[in-house]
Amino acid sequence: MRAATGLPARWALLALAPLLLAPRAARADDMPVIKVEMKDGVILPAIIEVPAKTRFKLEISNTGTSPVEFESLELKREKALAAGSTSSIIFRTLDPGSYDVFDDFHPEAKATLVAKDSVAK
Repeated sequence: MRAATGLPARWALLALAPLLLAPRAARADDMPVIKVEMKDGVILPAIIEVPAKTRFKLEISNTGTSPVEFESLELKREKALAAGSTSSIIFRTLDPGSYDVFDDFHPEAKATLVAKDSVAK
């Protein structure tokens, strides 16, 4: 089967791929990125402010010398990171409120994620 351009249909689809993917990439670029640092039993900032009712990315960096695990039972999310690594968690939306988070490998490390209707960028 040939597309209207005279090329095989699969080639026509490949030519359209950048156009089909562009809206998704633009949306990811517009997403707020909230940065969190974890270091050997400390979570910074201790109050993590995020936008409520908005898709956002939580970028977690382990700047310490031991593994960490960002975890929240209320949010049902966890992410383990080796020393010196960075990873992200995408949140679709959160209702306004406060959510406890902790480092499962360092139980003394605690923070609060606060979803607000208006967050300074």
